[in-house]
Amino acid sequence: MDAEAERSPSSPSSTTDDASNDERDQEKTDGIALPAHVAGSGTLDRLVDIARDYAKASTAENTNKAYAADWKHFGRWCRLKGTGPMPPSSEMIGLYLADLAAPAGKTPAITVTTIERRLSGLAWHYQQRGFTLDRKDRHIATVLAGIKRKHARPPVQKEAVLRDDILAMVATLPYDLRGLRDRAILLIGYAGGLRRSEIVCLDVHKDDTPDSGGWIEVLDDGALLTLNAKTGWREVEIGRGSTDQTCPVHALEQWMHFAKIDFGPLFVRTARDGKKALDARLSDKHVARLIKQTVLDAGIRSELPEKERLAMFSGHSLRAGLASSAEVDERYIQKHLGHASAEMTRKYQRRRDRFRVNLTKAAGL
Repeated sequence: MDAEAERSPSSPSSTTDDASNDERDQEKTDGIALPAHVAGSGTLDRLVDIARDYAKASTAENTNKAYAADWKHFGRWCRLKGTGPMPPSSEMIGLYLADLAAPAGKTPAITVTTIERRLSGLAWHYQQRGFTLDRKDRHIATVLAGIKRKHARPPVQKEAVLRDDILAMVATLPYDLRGLRDRAILLIGYAGGLRRSEIVCLDVHKDDTPDSGGWIEVLDDGALLTLNAKTGWREVEIGRGSTDQTCPVHALEQWMHFAKIDFGPLFVRTARDGKKALDARLSDKHVARLIKQTVLDAGIRSELPEKERLAMFSGHSLRAGLASSAEVDERYIQKHLGHASAEMTRKYQRRRDRFRVNLTKAAGL
Protein backbone atom coordinates (compact mmCIF):
# COMPACT_ATOMS: atom_id res chain seq x y z
CA MET A 1 0.00 0.00 0.00
CA ASP A 2 1.24 3.52 -0.80
CA ALA A 3 2.82 5.06 2.30
CA GLU A 4 1.01 8.30 1.57
CA ALA A 5 -2.43 6.80 1.17
CA GLU A 6 -4.99 7.97 3.69
CA ARG A 7 -5.24 5.68 6.69
CA SER A 8 -8.54 6.36 8.34
CA PRO A 9 -9.53 4.21 11.30
CA SER A 10 -12.56 2.04 10.64
CA SER A 11 -15.75 3.32 12.20
CA PRO A 12 -17.36 0.78 14.53
CA SER A 13 -20.47 -0.74 12.95
CA SER A 14 -23.75 -0.10 14.72
CA THR A 15 -25.37 -3.10 16.28
CA THR A 16 -28.98 -1.90 16.09
CA ASP A 17 -31.26 -0.09 13.68
CA ASP A 18 -31.45 2.71 16.24
CA ALA A 19 -27.74 3.37 15.77
CA SER A 20 -28.14 3.92 12.03
CA ASN A 21 -31.16 6.10 12.62
CA ASP A 22 -29.28 8.19 15.16
CA GLU A 23 -26.44 8.79 12.70
CA ARG A 24 -28.87 9.82 9.95
CA ASP A 25 -30.68 12.09 12.37
CA GLN A 26 -27.36 13.59 13.37
CA GLU A 27 -26.62 14.56 9.76
CA LYS A 28 -29.99 16.28 9.54
CA THR A 29 -29.82 18.13 12.85
CA ASP A 30 -26.18 19.18 12.93
CA GLY A 31 -25.78 22.85 12.05
CA ILE A 32 -28.62 24.93 10.66
CA ALA A 33 -32.23 24.13 9.74
CA LEU A 34 -35.33 26.05 8.65
CA PRO A 35 -37.87 26.99 11.33
CA ALA A 36 -40.75 24.54 11.52
CA HIS A 37 -43.29 27.13 10.34
CA VAL A 38 -41.30 28.05 7.20
CA ALA A 39 -41.91 26.09 4.00
CA GLY A 40 -38.80 24.99 2.14
CA SER A 41 -37.87 26.26 -1.28
CA GLY A 42 -34.98 25.88 -3.67
CA THR A 43 -33.47 29.21 -2.55
CA LEU A 44 -33.89 28.56 1.18
CA ASP A 45 -32.64 24.99 0.93
CA ARG A 46 -29.51 26.24 -0.84
CA LEU A 47 -28.92 28.78 1.96
CA VAL A 48 -29.44 26.08 4.58
CA ASP A 49 -26.74 23.96 2.92
CA ILE A 50 -24.37 26.95 2.77
CA ALA A 51 -25.08 27.87 6.40
CA ARG A 52 -24.41 24.28 7.46
CA ASP A 53 -21.06 24.38 5.68
CA TYR A 54 -20.14 27.58 7.51
CA ALA A 55 -21.25 26.11 10.84
CA LYS A 56 -19.09 23.05 10.19
CA ALA A 57 -16.14 25.32 9.39
CA SER A 58 -16.51 27.06 12.76
CA THR A 59 -14.36 24.32 14.30
CA ALA A 60 -11.26 22.60 12.93
CA GLU A 61 -11.70 19.47 10.82
CA ASN A 62 -9.86 17.29 13.35
CA THR A 63 -12.05 18.69 16.14
CA ASN A 64 -15.18 17.89 14.11
CA LYS A 65 -13.99 14.31 13.64
CA ALA A 66 -13.21 13.91 17.33
CA TYR A 67 -16.57 15.37 18.42
CA ALA A 68 -18.42 13.10 15.97
CA ALA A 69 -16.64 10.06 17.41
CA ASP A 70 -17.45 11.24 20.94
CA TRP A 71 -21.15 11.54 20.13
CA LYS A 72 -21.30 8.10 18.51
CA HIS A 73 -19.53 6.53 21.50
CA PHE A 74 -21.92 8.16 23.96
CA GLY A 75 -24.94 7.14 21.85
CA ARG A 76 -23.83 3.48 21.86
CA TRP A 77 -23.18 3.63 25.60
CA CYS A 78 -26.67 5.01 26.22
CA ARG A 79 -28.31 2.29 24.11
CA LEU A 80 -26.45 -0.39 26.05
CA LYS A 81 -27.87 1.12 29.23
CA GLY A 82 -31.41 1.09 27.85
CA THR A 83 -31.76 4.80 27.20
CA GLY A 84 -30.90 7.41 24.58
CA PRO A 85 -28.66 10.49 24.40
CA MET A 86 -31.58 12.91 24.01
CA PRO A 87 -32.54 15.03 25.87
CA PRO A 88 -29.38 15.68 27.90
CA SER A 89 -29.34 14.12 31.36
CA SER A 90 -26.70 15.36 33.80
CA GLU A 91 -27.15 12.22 35.86
CA MET A 92 -26.48 9.87 32.93
CA ILE A 93 -23.54 11.92 31.70
CA GLY A 94 -22.02 11.78 35.19
CA LEU A 95 -22.35 7.98 35.12
CA TYR A 96 -20.83 7.93 31.62
CA LEU A 97 -17.78 9.87 32.82
CA ALA A 98 -17.39 7.47 35.74
CA ASP A 99 -17.55 4.50 33.37
CA LEU A 100 -14.85 6.05 31.17
CA ALA A 101 -12.55 6.51 34.16
CA ALA A 102 -13.24 3.13 35.79
CA PRO A 103 -14.67 0.73 33.17
CA ALA A 104 -15.75 -2.79 34.01
CA GLY A 105 -13.88 -5.87 32.90
CA LYS A 106 -10.74 -5.61 30.77
CA THR A 107 -11.71 -2.40 29.01
CA PRO A 108 -8.85 0.08 29.57
CA ALA A 109 -9.54 3.41 31.24
CA ILE A 110 -8.96 6.52 29.15
CA THR A 111 -6.99 9.56 30.20
CA VAL A 112 -8.45 12.54 32.03
CA THR A 113 -7.63 14.74 29.04
CA THR A 114 -9.66 12.49 26.73
CA ILE A 115 -12.55 12.41 29.21
CA GLU A 116 -12.60 16.22 29.25
CA ARG A 117 -12.49 16.27 25.45
CA ARG A 118 -15.42 13.87 25.25
CA LEU A 119 -17.42 16.05 27.61
CA SER A 120 -16.68 19.04 25.38
CA GLY A 121 -17.80 17.00 22.37
CA LEU A 122 -21.11 16.16 24.03
CA ALA A 123 -21.67 19.80 25.02
CA TRP A 124 -21.01 20.90 21.43
CA HIS A 125 -23.44 18.38 19.96
CA TYR A 126 -26.17 19.30 22.43
CA GLN A 127 -25.68 22.95 21.55
CA GLN A 128 -26.13 22.13 17.86
CA ARG A 129 -29.46 20.52 18.74
CA GLY A 130 -30.71 23.51 20.73
CA PHE A 131 -29.93 22.16 24.21
CA THR A 132 -27.58 23.46 26.88
CA LEU A 133 -25.46 21.01 28.84
CA ASP A 134 -24.80 22.43 32.31
CA ARG A 135 -21.25 21.27 32.98
CA LYS A 136 -21.44 22.88 36.44
CA ASP A 137 -24.29 20.59 37.48
CA ARG A 138 -23.20 18.62 40.54
CA HIS A 139 -23.76 15.27 38.82
CA ILE A 140 -21.14 16.22 36.23
CA ALA A 141 -18.84 18.70 37.99
CA THR A 142 -18.25 16.71 41.16
CA VAL A 143 -17.68 13.44 39.30
CA LEU A 144 -15.22 15.10 36.93
CA ALA A 145 -13.43 16.80 39.83
CA GLY A 146 -13.06 13.46 41.57
CA ILE A 147 -11.74 11.82 38.40
CA LYS A 148 -9.16 14.58 38.02
CA ARG A 149 -8.09 14.31 41.64
CA LYS A 150 -7.74 10.53 41.54
CA HIS A 151 -6.51 9.85 38.01
CA ALA A 152 -4.91 13.01 36.65
CA ARG A 153 -1.29 12.66 35.52
CA PRO A 154 1.24 15.20 34.30
CA PRO A 155 0.83 15.87 30.57
CA VAL A 156 2.92 13.66 28.31
CA GLN A 157 4.95 15.93 26.06
CA LYS A 158 6.37 14.79 22.77
CA GLU A 159 10.12 14.96 22.38
CA ALA A 160 11.48 18.04 20.62
CA VAL A 161 13.43 17.68 17.38
CA LEU A 162 16.57 19.71 18.09
CA ARG A 163 19.12 21.21 15.69
CA ASP A 164 21.35 18.17 15.31
CA ASP A 165 18.27 15.96 15.05
CA ILE A 166 16.71 17.86 12.15
CA LEU A 167 20.00 17.89 10.25
CA ALA A 168 20.36 14.14 10.69
CA MET A 169 16.74 13.60 9.64
CA VAL A 170 16.96 15.55 6.37
CA ALA A 171 20.26 13.80 5.59
CA THR A 172 18.37 10.49 5.33
CA LEU A 173 16.19 11.73 2.47
CA PRO A 174 16.95 11.03 -1.20
CA TYR A 175 17.08 13.69 -3.90
CA ASP A 176 14.15 12.55 -6.00
CA LEU A 177 10.96 14.66 -5.99
CA ARG A 178 9.59 12.97 -2.89
CA GLY A 179 12.85 13.55 -1.05
CA LEU A 180 12.97 17.20 -2.11
CA ARG A 181 9.40 17.69 -0.93
CA ASP A 182 9.91 15.96 2.40
CA ARG A 183 13.13 17.90 3.01
CA ALA A 184 11.25 21.15 2.44
CA ILE A 185 8.43 20.01 4.76
CA LEU A 186 10.82 19.21 7.61
CA LEU A 187 12.91 22.37 7.30
CA ILE A 188 9.97 24.74 6.73
CA GLY A 189 8.03 23.11 9.56
CA TYR A 190 11.00 23.36 11.90
CA ALA A 191 12.11 26.91 11.02
CA GLY A 192 8.51 28.15 11.01
CA GLY A 193 7.52 26.38 14.21
CA LEU A 194 4.47 25.16 12.31
CA ARG A 195 1.75 22.72 13.17
CA ARG A 196 1.45 19.86 10.72
CA SER A 197 -1.94 21.16 9.57
CA GLU A 198 -0.38 24.55 8.87
CA ILE A 199 2.30 22.98 6.68
CA VAL A 200 -0.04 21.11 4.37
CA CYS A 201 -2.73 23.82 4.18
CA LEU A 202 -0.42 26.25 2.34
CA ASP A 203 -1.07 27.29 -1.25
CA VAL A 204 1.37 28.94 -3.62
CA HIS A 205 -0.77 32.09 -3.88
CA LYS A 206 -3.66 33.64 -2.02
CA ASP A 207 -7.01 31.97 -2.78
CA ASP A 208 -5.59 29.37 -5.15
CA THR A 209 -7.94 26.71 -3.75
CA PRO A 210 -11.15 26.73 -1.65
CA ASP A 211 -9.53 24.68 1.13
CA SER A 212 -6.47 26.91 1.43
CA GLY A 213 -5.28 27.79 4.92
CA GLY A 214 -2.68 30.31 3.79
CA TRP A 215 -0.07 31.08 1.18
CA ILE A 216 3.64 31.71 0.84
CA GLU A 217 5.73 34.49 -0.72
CA VAL A 218 9.41 33.85 -1.43
CA LEU A 219 11.54 37.00 -1.05
CA ASP A 220 15.25 37.78 -1.25
CA ASP A 221 15.70 37.54 2.52
CA GLY A 222 13.44 34.57 3.11
CA ALA A 223 9.86 33.34 2.89
CA LEU A 224 6.78 35.05 4.30
CA LEU A 225 3.93 32.72 5.26
CA THR A 226 0.41 34.05 5.79
CA LEU A 227 -1.54 31.51 7.81
CA ASN A 228 -5.10 31.12 8.98
CA ALA A 229 -4.08 29.40 12.21
CA LYS A 230 -5.92 28.38 15.39
CA THR A 231 -5.67 31.90 16.78
CA GLY A 232 -6.57 33.68 13.53
CA TRP A 233 -4.56 35.09 10.66
CA ARG A 234 -0.86 35.61 11.31
CA GLU A 235 2.37 36.06 9.37
CA VAL A 236 5.42 33.87 9.88
CA GLU A 237 8.83 34.99 8.66
CA ILE A 238 11.30 32.25 7.72
CA GLY A 239 14.73 33.68 7.01
CA ARG A 240 17.30 32.07 4.79
CA GLY A 241 19.77 29.70 6.43
CA SER A 242 23.56 29.90 6.57
CA THR A 243 24.06 27.18 3.91
CA ASP A 244 21.96 25.73 1.10
CA GLN A 245 22.09 22.32 2.78
CA THR A 246 20.26 23.61 5.87
CA CYS A 247 18.26 26.50 4.39
CA PRO A 248 14.48 25.91 4.52
CA VAL A 249 13.81 28.54 1.84
CA HIS A 250 16.34 26.96 -0.55
CA ALA A 251 14.76 23.54 0.08
CA LEU A 252 11.36 25.01 -0.71
CA GLU A 253 12.64 26.62 -3.92
CA GLN A 254 14.18 23.32 -5.03
CA TRP A 255 10.93 21.45 -4.48
CA MET A 256 8.83 24.08 -6.29
CA HIS A 257 11.25 24.27 -9.21
CA PHE A 258 11.71 20.58 -9.95
CA ALA A 259 8.09 19.63 -9.17
CA LYS A 260 6.84 22.60 -11.22
CA ILE A 261 4.65 23.84 -8.38
CA ASP A 262 3.35 27.25 -9.46
CA PHE A 263 -0.33 27.14 -8.50
CA GLY A 264 -2.57 25.43 -5.96
CA PRO A 265 -1.41 23.37 -2.97
CA LEU A 266 2.24 23.87 -2.06
CA PHE A 267 2.83 20.31 -0.86
CA VAL A 268 1.23 17.59 -2.95
CA ARG A 269 1.50 13.84 -3.28
CA THR A 270 3.97 12.21 -5.65
CA ALA A 271 3.83 9.15 -7.84
CA ARG A 272 4.92 5.87 -6.27
CA ASP A 273 8.34 6.12 -7.87
CA GLY A 274 8.82 9.60 -6.44
CA LYS A 275 9.47 11.14 -9.85
CA LYS A 276 6.22 12.97 -10.59
CA ALA A 277 4.20 15.48 -8.59
CA LEU A 278 0.44 14.84 -8.49
CA ASP A 279 -2.41 17.28 -7.93
CA ALA A 280 -3.72 16.04 -4.56
CA ARG A 281 -2.82 17.99 -1.44
CA LEU A 282 -0.91 16.05 1.20
CA SER A 283 -2.67 14.97 4.37
CA ASP A 284 -1.31 16.29 7.66
CA LYS A 285 -0.88 12.64 8.65
CA HIS A 286 1.97 12.44 6.19
CA VAL A 287 3.94 15.01 8.22
CA ALA A 288 3.61 12.93 11.39
CA ARG A 289 4.62 9.74 9.57
CA LEU A 290 7.55 11.54 7.93
CA ILE A 291 8.89 12.75 11.27
CA LYS A 292 8.63 9.32 12.86
CA GLN A 293 10.26 7.55 9.89
CA THR A 294 13.19 9.97 9.60
CA VAL A 295 13.73 9.81 13.37
CA LEU A 296 14.17 6.06 13.02
CA ASP A 297 16.32 6.33 9.90
CA ALA A 298 18.58 8.92 11.50
CA GLY A 299 19.14 6.77 14.59
CA ILE A 300 17.83 9.38 17.01
CA ARG A 301 17.50 7.98 20.55
CA SER A 302 18.66 4.65 19.19
CA GLU A 303 19.36 3.37 22.70
CA LEU A 304 15.58 2.94 23.14
CA PRO A 305 13.31 0.30 21.58
CA GLU A 306 11.74 1.31 18.28
CA LYS A 307 8.22 1.39 19.72
CA GLU A 308 9.25 3.88 22.40
CA ARG A 309 11.07 6.06 19.88
CA LEU A 310 8.03 6.20 17.64
CA ALA A 311 5.83 7.19 20.57
CA MET A 312 8.19 9.98 21.61
CA PHE A 313 7.93 12.04 18.42
CA SER A 314 4.99 13.56 16.57
CA GLY A 315 4.06 16.47 14.35
CA HIS A 316 4.45 18.83 17.31
CA SER A 317 8.10 17.80 17.69
CA LEU A 318 9.09 20.33 15.01
CA ARG A 319 7.27 23.15 16.78
CA ALA A 320 8.75 22.20 20.14
CA GLY A 321 12.17 21.87 18.53
CA LEU A 322 12.25 25.47 17.35
CA ALA A 323 11.03 26.75 20.72
CA SER A 324 13.74 24.72 22.48
CA SER A 325 16.64 25.44 20.11
CA ALA A 326 16.34 29.11 19.09
CA GLU A 327 18.72 31.14 21.25
CA VAL A 328 16.77 34.39 21.15
CA ASP A 329 14.63 36.37 23.55
CA GLU A 330 11.50 34.45 24.52
CA ARG A 331 9.17 37.14 23.22
CA TYR A 332 10.37 36.56 19.65
CA ILE A 333 9.63 32.84 19.93
CA GLN A 334 6.20 33.63 21.37
CA LYS A 335 5.39 35.89 18.41
CA HIS A 336 6.77 33.39 15.89
CA LEU A 337 4.63 30.56 17.26
CA GLY A 338 1.56 32.78 17.56
CA HIS A 339 1.10 32.18 21.27
CA ALA A 340 -1.07 34.53 23.31
CA SER A 341 1.05 34.11 26.44
CA ALA A 342 4.65 33.45 27.40
CA GLU A 343 3.44 30.60 29.60
CA MET A 344 2.16 28.71 26.55
CA THR A 345 5.51 29.22 24.81
CA ARG A 346 7.36 27.79 27.82
CA LYS A 347 5.31 24.60 27.54
CA TYR A 348 6.96 24.03 24.17
CA GLN A 349 10.49 24.59 25.45
CA ARG A 350 12.05 21.26 26.39
CA ARG A 351 15.00 21.48 28.80
CA ARG A 352 15.71 25.08 27.80
CA ASP A 353 16.82 27.57 30.49
CA ARG A 354 16.49 25.10 33.34
CA PHE A 355 18.21 26.45 36.45
CA ARG A 356 19.29 29.54 34.54
CA VAL A 357 17.88 31.53 37.45
CA ASN A 358 18.88 29.93 40.74
CA LEU A 359 16.49 31.22 43.37
CA THR A 360 18.13 29.00 46.01
CA LYS A 361 21.38 30.93 45.74
CA ALA A 362 19.53 34.20 45.31
CA ALA A 363 17.83 33.55 48.63
CA GLY A 364 21.24 33.16 50.31
CA LEU A 365 21.46 29.38 50.58
